[in-house]
Amino acid sequence: MHPHSLQPPHVSVVVIGYNDAAHIAHAVRSALAQGPTVGEVVAVDDCSTDGSHDVLTRLAADEPRLRVIRRERNSGGCGSPRNDGIAAATCPYVMFLDSDDVLPPGAADALLASAREERAEVVSGLCVRRELPSGREVRWQEALYSAGAVLDRPEQQPRLVYDTLCVNKLYRTDFLREHAIRFPEGRFPYEDIVFTARVLAAAPRMALIPDRVYQWHVRRSAERLSISLDRADVANWQARTEANRQAYEILLGAGQKKLARAVRAKFLDHELRMYVRELALRDAQYRRGWWTHTRSHLAGYDAADWSADPVAPGRLLARVIMASPEPRDLSRLRELAARPARLCPPYARAADGTPVWSDDLPQVTLEPYPARPAHRLPLAVDAALRPRPRATLLWLRLHEMYGQVAAAGPRTLKVEWRHRESGHAAGRATVPLVRAADGAWSARTVVDLSALGAGTWDLRLRVTFADGSGADVTAHARAGAGLLRRSVVPSLRFGVLLAQPYATHSGALAVRVATGLSGVTSVLRGRLRRLLP
Repeated sequence: MHPHSLQPPHVSVVVIGYNDAAHIAHAVRSALAQGPTVGEVVAVDDCSTDGSHDVLTRLAADEPRLRVIRRERNSGGCGSPRNDGIAAATCPYVMFLDSDDVLPPGAADALLASAREERAEVVSGLCVRRELPSGREVRWQEALYSAGAVLDRPEQQPRLVYDTLCVNKLYRTDFLREHAIRFPEGRFPYEDIVFTARVLAAAPRMALIPDRVYQWHVRRSAERLSISLDRADVANWQARTEANRQAYEILLGAGQKKLARAVRAKFLDHELRMYVRELALRDAQYRRGWWTHTRSHLAGYDAADWSADPVAPGRLLARVIMASPEPRDLSRLRELAARPARLCPPYARAADGTPVWSDDLPQVTLEPYPARPAHRLPLAVDAALRPRPRATLLWLRLHEMYGQVAAAGPRTLKVEWRHRESGHAAGRATVPLVRAADGAWSARTVVDLSALGAGTWDLRLRVTFADGSGADVTAHARAGAGLLRRSVVPSLRFGVLLAQPYATHSGALAVRVATGLSGVTSVLRGRLRRLLP
């Protein structure tokens, strides 16, 4: 038992929910299961119509620590019910939990122990995103939580602005009240971004702990997508830029200039890249609206926002957008927005020889590139996978970039296929790079699809240079000439395979594999269901 479990209860857990009767009981039970450290669970029902309130009422009948608050009108967002929870909390510390997520065992104990030992007003721990139903897990802002840390002032760690979640943190209740820190009211998408800025602007003493304290469930197949996943309308992007604009103004107004700059850098490196990767999925009207709004938002940036690293992927994306009044080069921008970034050809030069984005956009220079070592460049590798009965071949092609790749002397490509859900690696090979007549480098290798097995597999590469340095890259999926089509392949192990090479949202090569007759039949049956009315 954790020693602080023997202390009087200190934590109020605010659970909010709207029309989530299927999950809210699980969330509440995970909070109650934290033990005596949690003095109360305040469940705020945002005027649900699906029976959520009845579920909570039944739970409260048997659990004295559970208090249920029902709003008379639906607020349309997450901020108002959380504010109700802050107002209702009676314990010295408060934390937040969404109705479709859970608190891992020991989360409240770990956060409270750090708050008391470090005299911290805010304690933050590791959040893990779990994709459902696959169970794939991704650690949210893992670098922040690789080890414990105590910060007298948030500006000591500007990377804090990247962790905009409110749910992986414990707050001293009086700290929130003394500084009147609340969420935006009503329907305000991305309310966490503004709330986090208000917390950081108040300059709390903070502790960061490596413990897993929150499990965030991501249900992409849900009938009603969460706000962060429902990005098909340009209004979502407008809401996101507005939240970031407010965060910047809040921190700047509080004299937190370093954190305010970090908010803008985060917007370019994270939000802008994420939405650019999806532009190819949208229609022309969305693209025009998105482009116009993005240019308007970026017009508020000043010279200091651009100067840190003008060819960092996010800043380069923004400079191309600002230099053109209409959407352009969307496929190339998508590749640059990938992680790792890929700068695909053409590699143009201005009349004076300066590297530029393109011949017709010479004002967007790439001048720092010729001075950088090859392993620090956004290297571009093309890839094509051809499933064949006897041998499935993978062709790879590394592009030259302003003479820097040749100067570094590329030697090999390390090939690895990584399972999308489990993260399991397979199909490893190291192949030599051979200089082609046109100045690029090529390689090829055999891929054993049977050894990969069923699932979606992402291609990962590492380029190694003559001096031993290397760069991790992903590969641009070549299209055309039937390269991205399904193929039925005989297999000694499974009898038959169905292989589908395809380009991801960021343009990278991946392959879906179905094994055996049942797997192939299932895929084809699903295809027919989508095609037939």
